[in-house]
Amino acid sequence: MPNAGIEEAFRSGELLLNQVPSAQEGLAESGTPVAVTVLVGLFVISAILLLKRFLNILPLLADSIFRARGSASLEGSVRNLHDRNLIAGVMLIPLVLITYRYRLYDAAFLRDLSDNLRLLSIAGVLVAWLILRLLLYLWMKPRRRYDFYQLSQRSGYTFFILLMLLVLITVGILMLTGCEDATIRWAVYAEMGLSYLVFLFRRAQILSLSCNPVRTFLYLCGLEILPTAALVVSAVIL
Repeated sequence: MPNAGIEEAFRSGELLLNQVPSAQEGLAESGTPVAVTVLVGLFVISAILLLKRFLNILPLLADSIFRARGSASLEGSVRNLHDRNLIAGVMLIPLVLITYRYRLYDAAFLRDLSDNLRLLSIAGVLVAWLILRLLLYLWMKPRRRYDFYQLSQRSGYTFFILLMLLVLITVGILMLTGCEDATIRWAVYAEMGLSYLVFLFRRAQILSLSCNPVRTFLYLCGLEILPTAALVVSAVIL
């Protein structure tokens, strides 16, 4: 019977298409993680509310790059100091999102996690790193004449804000031009590295206002190089 032959042909046919979706297809099907959506919304709302304050202190932030005492001018106003610290805290949100999106911190223990859990883990690593920096700052804090010591610590907030502003602009431009993730990742690495070197130089200048060269070097090693090295090593070993 003809129909029986046709049915038998279809039964014995072999499916050649891959039944397992590729990584890109799986990512497309999973959609945007809930945690990402929440953080993006939170950052957009915060940015809108703080835009006027940011524009008001932007000249003071820029002055901190070109002058060691520029940070002191910013610290002179309680309102500006509060706005700067608040904006620095908000800028932690895009840092976590960009680190997650472009795998800036890509330790092995993160790779098997779900998207939401990986994002939360990155935020946890960042919090742990900030706590480490705080503990080192409190441990090495001198008993007297610590004004410039404190000023050098707070100057990091200023440089962090300007760095994230630069990174956000760079990522936005590169995304619009269709650059690959690897290109964007290395561009961000380059900006972070250059900004970090400028910050180290400026912090050394601030510390040198009250410390001798040897003590300044020891402070930089304990307060900056040690926690940064710990972060890099954790990404390689863990």
